[in-house]
Amino acid sequence: MSETHEWWQSGIIYQVYPRSFQDTSGDGVGDLRGVIRRLDYLQWLGVDAVWLSPINPSPMADFGYDISDYCAIDPLFGTMEDFDELLSQAHRRGLKVMLDFVPNHTSDQHPWFRESRSSRTNPKRDWYIWRDPAPGGGPPNNWLSNFGGGAWEWDEATDQYYLHAFLKEQPDLNWRNPEVQQAMLDVLRFWLDRGVDGFRIDVIWHIVKDEEFRDNPPNPEYEPGMPPHHQVLATYSTDRPEVHDIIGLMRSVIDDYDERMMVGEIYLPVERLVTYYGAHGTGVHLPFNFQLINLPWKARAIESAIENYEASLPPYGWPNWVLGNHDQPRIASRVGARQARVAAMMLLTLRGTPTMYYGDELGMQNVPIPPNRIHDPSEINNPGLGMGRDPERTPMQWSAEEHAGFSKREPWLPLAKNYREANVAVQRDDPQSMLTLYRRLIDLRRSQPALAIGDYHAIQGEGDILAYLRTDESSHFLVVLNLGSQECEFRSDYPIARGRIAVSTHLDRQGENVTGSVRLRPDEGVVIDRAEV
Repeated sequence: MSETHEWWQSGIIYQVYPRSFQDTSGDGVGDLRGVIRRLDYLQWLGVDAVWLSPINPSPMADFGYDISDYCAIDPLFGTMEDFDELLSQAHRRGLKVMLDFVPNHTSDQHPWFRESRSSRTNPKRDWYIWRDPAPGGGPPNNWLSNFGGGAWEWDEATDQYYLHAFLKEQPDLNWRNPEVQQAMLDVLRFWLDRGVDGFRIDVIWHIVKDEEFRDNPPNPEYEPGMPPHHQVLATYSTDRPEVHDIIGLMRSVIDDYDERMMVGEIYLPVERLVTYYGAHGTGVHLPFNFQLINLPWKARAIESAIENYEASLPPYGWPNWVLGNHDQPRIASRVGARQARVAAMMLLTLRGTPTMYYGDELGMQNVPIPPNRIHDPSEINNPGLGMGRDPERTPMQWSAEEHAGFSKREPWLPLAKNYREANVAVQRDDPQSMLTLYRRLIDLRRSQPALAIGDYHAIQGEGDILAYLRTDESSHFLVVLNLGSQECEFRSDYPIARGRIAVSTHLDRQGENVTGSVRLRPDEGVVIDRAEV
C-alpha cells in the first residue's frame, strides 16, 4: 500500500460490541478474554483495526456509556492485565486497537460528579453543568434528553438543576472548564501510553453547549411518532462553534504520538459534518459518515449523496463509510438479505475507510426482543417508538453449538432463531456464503491499491444501477451495483464496461469476460477488473 497513506486510510475498522462478542467467564456476557480468543478470526477475515465499545467501569445504566472510572476496566469484562494482553496479542497479529472515549458525560456514580453534587462550593461543582430554575420556576430551558423527557434533573440537596443530554444517570461535563479539559486529555494520554492506536469519540458534536443556554427552536418537521427529542432543533445544545477548539486540544494530544487517530461520532448534515475535519486537518481524522445508514436504498439517492460528499470534503479530508453500528438497525434488516450483499460490495469498494459492525459479515439481522428481555433504556423510556437498540446488539453467532458458541449459558440477549445455519463455522466453509463474499471483497481490496486508496469517478447510471470507477496509476476497476430486484443491463457511452469480473455478489462469475455491457441479475453487484481486457 502507498507509503503516503496512514493505516487508518488504507485499512478496515471492525467494531466489536464486547458484551456480545465472546463470553469466556460463563456469565452470559462477552469479555476481553473472549475478544483475545477471536483475534485469529479477525486476522483471517482481513480487517486492520478492532474498535471496542466501552469497557470502563460503569453502573451500566446505558451499558458502558455511563463511565465511573475512565482509567480502569470493568470487572464484567476482565482486568487491566487482560486488556494489556489483548493489546499485545492484537499488535502481534498486525491488528490495531481502538477504544471508545466518552467525553460528553460521566456516570452519576463517578467520583467527580459525587463531589460536584455534594455542595455548591465544592471545587468540582463547575465540572458539570448546573443551573438555577427558570425565573418562573421549572427547568432552565427547553432542552430535551435524547432518551426521552427533559434534559434537566432537579437536585434537592443543592437546589439546582444539572444537565443530562441522555439519561439522568449521565450528567454532562462542563467542557468550558479548563480543569475538565485537562483531566479528560489526561485520560487520552493514559490509554495512548498503554499503546492504544486510536479512539472513537462518542457524540463529539454534543460536548460544548451554548454559553447563554438559550431555548432550542421548535422543529417544524416534527410529527407524532418521531422520537420525542426531535420536537426541538438542537441548535443551542449541540454543534456549537467552540466544540472545534476542544477537538483541536484532543488532536494535539493524539499528534504527540506516532500513527494514532480518532474518529468522531457525528450525526449531522454533510455540510456540517465535514467541518469536523478542522481547519487544515486539526480536527478528528474521520468524522463518521452515516449516510448509508440514513439514506433511502435507492441508486439515484445514494449516487447523489456520494457525489455531494466527495465534493464537500476539504483537500486534506479522507472519506469514510459505515453501514451499521450498535445504535442502528442492522443493514440486512434495513435492506434485506439479498441487498445486504450489494451493500457489502459498496462499503468495501467506495473511496474511503470502511467500518464494519460485528456480525454483518454473516448477514446477521435484528433479533426480536421479548418484553421481559429488553435492556435498552431508550426503549424502556419510549415504548412503542422503535428506539430500542437491543435487536442489533445480540450475541455473535460463531457456531451451531448451543448458545451459538458465544457462551456456555443463556446469553444476556436472545440469539437469532437461525443461528444454527447463519454462523461463522458454517459460512466459513460455504463458497456462496455472505462471509465468503466479505472475505473475497476484503482480499481484493487489500491486494489492489486502486480499491483501497485510489481515486473515485462517478459513472452516470440509470434506474436501479449505481456505477463508479476506482483507479490508480496502474489499475482500473468498475463497480456496478443493482440496487433493485429486477434484472437489468449496464451500458455506457464510454468503453469502460470491458474487462473480467473479479467478484460478483453471487460469487459465481469470477473471470467472466465483459465486452461493452454487463447484465446484472436481481440484487447483484460486480467488480470488473478493466486491466484484464
